[in-house]
This record gives sequence, C-alpha cells and structure tokens, in this order.
Amino acid sequence: MASESKQKIEFLKNHAKLPRHIAIIMDGNGRWAKKRGLPRIAGHREGVKSVRDIVEISGELGIKALTLYTFSTENWRRPKQEVSALMKLLLQTLRKEINDLMKNNVRLTAVGNLEKLPHRAMEGILEGIELTSRNTGLILNLALNYGGREELVAAIQKIAALVNENKLKPEDITAETVHQFLYTSELPDPDLLIRTSGELRISNFLLWQLAYTEIYITDILWPDFRREALMDALNDYVGRERRFGRVSEQLKPA
Repeated sequence: MASESKQKIEFLKNHAKLPRHIAIIMDGNGRWAKKRGLPRIAGHREGVKSVRDIVEISGELGIKALTLYTFSTENWRRPKQEVSALMKLLLQTLRKEINDLMKNNVRLTAVGNLEKLPHRAMEGILEGIELTSRNTGLILNLALNYGGREELVAAIQKIAALVNENKLKPEDITAETVHQFLYTSELPDPDLLIRTSGELRISNFLLWQLAYTEIYITDILWPDFRREALMDALNDYVGRERRFGRVSEQLKPA
C-alpha cells in the first residue's frame, strides 16, 4: 500500500498538468461528529488532522498554493458557543502547527475581513503570517471571515474611489484591474476546486476567481479526506481537458 501511494505521488509530481493552486471547501465536520454521537466541535478538531495531512501532501507534490475555506462571513450565524469554540480552535491550531509550517517551508497567508475576527484570533493569524513570510514553499492561504460578494464589493469600492479621484477612467477598467483589488491578487486563480461532503454549491467562495476552475465534488466528509482522497481528486483533474472556450483540436500540438 505504501509503495502504491509512493508511485501515485511520483506520477503526480512529474505531471505537467498538476494544478498550481487548489481551493477546498472543507465541508462535513458537523455531520461527521453527528454520525458518531459527538458534539460538532469534535468534527472540527478531527478536521484539523485532515488540514495537516493535505498541507503535507500538497507540499510534497509541489503545489504552489492551497486555499482553504476556513470560516465564511455566513458562519457567524451559527450558535455563539460553536463560533467561540471554532475561534479558540483556530488559535490553538495556529500555535501548535507553526513549527511544522516553518520546518516544511510553508508560507501562511489569509484572505477575508480579518479585522472583524476576535482580537486574539486576528493576532494569532498575523503573527503566523509574519513568522512564515520568508518561506518559499507551499502558500497555505486561509479564507477567514471571507465572503465572495463582500470581496467584490470591496474591490468595486476601491476602483470607484480611483475613478472619483480622476486616477482611473471607467473605460480603462479591465478584468486585470478587478484582479488587482481582490484579496487574492498575489495568487493565481485556482485551477481546481474541491468540495467535500457532496454538496453541489460554491457557497459564496472565490466568485470571481472560480470562473474557469475545474470542480471536483466528493461525498467524503472533510475529517475523512486525507492524502489518498486528494490524490484521487488530482488524478481526476489531470485527466481533464481544459479548453478555456476553445475546441479540442486547437489544443493539439501542430
């Protein structure tokens, strides 16, 4: 089994079509816990183990960026006790994992309205970002207090301000202009979006960036989604033909 896994890793590492940027909607923690008669936070704690495993294998494969939908703007609607527990778990995990991130050359970044996070959680995130800022391996990008519509509104407001100040003409606004004002402006758009637990929606996640992203849905609940499951998703991805509006014949070498 170990040798088979190693062969899969070697195959993917050397594949020309390996995605540069993977985005994941980590869904199913609560259902995982409910199936076992456990409190919902137990599912989130188990989900942290999946994060650790997926970050590790992504680094081994040479993936450039991994964006994890960690906490959405809509998640504030959950019971206060659960939200409080999630924020504590976030801070505990950051403190516990920071040494491994440094050891594995992982750079931590975050997107979203971080200022509205609890103060200690925000401080922990910013500290992790600063400590890992010189690392040159995998970019681990956490979407925290993130909403795709909010991101677009913020970008539009900044562009409108430039127009109002006569620093930009409306006719000069392009897709690249919008990209420059997104939270993810320093990252390539995701090549692959993975959603666990079988839900068939994108839940206000990276609305602009997912325009041409390949989507992979799995029924596996996030706490059970480990390296083998990621490699299955990647094997599916590399077998796809990405045409970007063209036809198959145009993609074949002359």
